[in-house]
Amino acid sequence: MKAEIGIIGGSGLYTMPGFAAQQEATIDTPFGAPSDSFVVGSLAGRQVAFLARHGRGHRISPSEINFRANIYAMKSLGVERIISLSAVGSLKEEHRPLDFVLPDQFFDRTRGRASTFFGEGLVAHVSFADPICPELVGVLTRACDESGVSAKSGGTYLCMEGPAFSTKAESNVYRSWGMDVIGMTNLTEAKLAREAELCYVTVAMVTDYDCWHPHHGAVTVNEIIANLMKNAENACKVVTAAVARMPAGRSCKCGEALAHAIITDRKLVSQATRQKLGILVDKYFV
Repeated sequence: MKAEIGIIGGSGLYTMPGFAAQQEATIDTPFGAPSDSFVVGSLAGRQVAFLARHGRGHRISPSEINFRANIYAMKSLGVERIISLSAVGSLKEEHRPLDFVLPDQFFDRTRGRASTFFGEGLVAHVSFADPICPELVGVLTRACDESGVSAKSGGTYLCMEGPAFSTKAESNVYRSWGMDVIGMTNLTEAKLAREAELCYVTVAMVTDYDCWHPHHGAVTVNEIIANLMKNAENACKVVTAAVARMPAGRSCKCGEALAHAIITDRKLVSQATRQKLGILVDKYFV
């Protein structure tokens, strides 16, 4: 069972309508179990794998997600591009609830997450100055426009640890830094996707303004859930449009991220580590 495009669904998005000939795939990885089984099938004429980041039924907290297993499993399915959908809070007035933001930068406020495949005698330092695939951003920008979804291309996603939301003091500091949106998951995915030489893009779906907003207290949980559901509906339209217009081949540099990143003398890498990371590094050991 193989796929070329991976879809990771965030809060409110646990399935992807429109799949044809879909099958469930349970995948074991050297890093443990992914968040859920994958749904693999055809969407807009392309082979796609869908994964619910928090598990179906939203069972997994952001800090508990096995990000390495999720991305490794995508790689093992043959995926080359990942579209990651994520519910976020807005840190700017201009990013309104139900808007989509396609950030091109991240700022890390997580603590102690496993965010690399490397170690155990094999060291690699990937370039992460530009963490988002520009080719995918272009595809998603056009897909949002075609789907009638208000979207901004560019900006910074601040990734916090969670699961509690920010204090007002924190939220105002993040605003003073010029951050655009705030979430709890996508930075870790992006780092691992780069190490796995996968193209990666975040579709940040705004549910509400973060607690800095003077009228935030007037927003009810029911309204936020309603926005989650509406965002999920829009996300399905955008993803379908993006998959339909996805180029057949990759013209970006994401597929060569490890070409100059591996520092360790190849002769000193153990067989166990080579076997564990084979799908990532084998082509650089020939």
